[in-house]
Amino acid sequence: MTTYDTSADAINALVGKGYDHNFNLKDEVLYCHTNHTSLQPDEFQIDEVYRFEGETNPDDEVIVYAISSTSENIKGVLINAYGVYAESVSAQLVEKLKIIR
Repeated sequence: MTTYDTSADAINALVGKGYDHNFNLKDEVLYCHTNHTSLQPDEFQIDEVYRFEGETNPDDEVIVYAISSTSENIKGVLINAYGVYAESVSAQLVEKLKIIR
């Protein structure tokens, strides 16, 4: 897998690969405001994950997910802060987004 120096580099590369929608965490689903699509945890897969740790700025601590759903024919990016800034979402969604090392 490719590595990127910044989250912006990763996002730009993913957009170039067709991940052109933006997802947000919304309670129990991933939500895309552009086309009002909601995806349950079993309706999407995580294709790529990039974790960035801000050495000097906690705002740079994010995880960038490349998400796709064949049932909805949509590909996009989810940017999620971790640590103190992590979102509050359902246990199922947390489990789906968990990074296995």
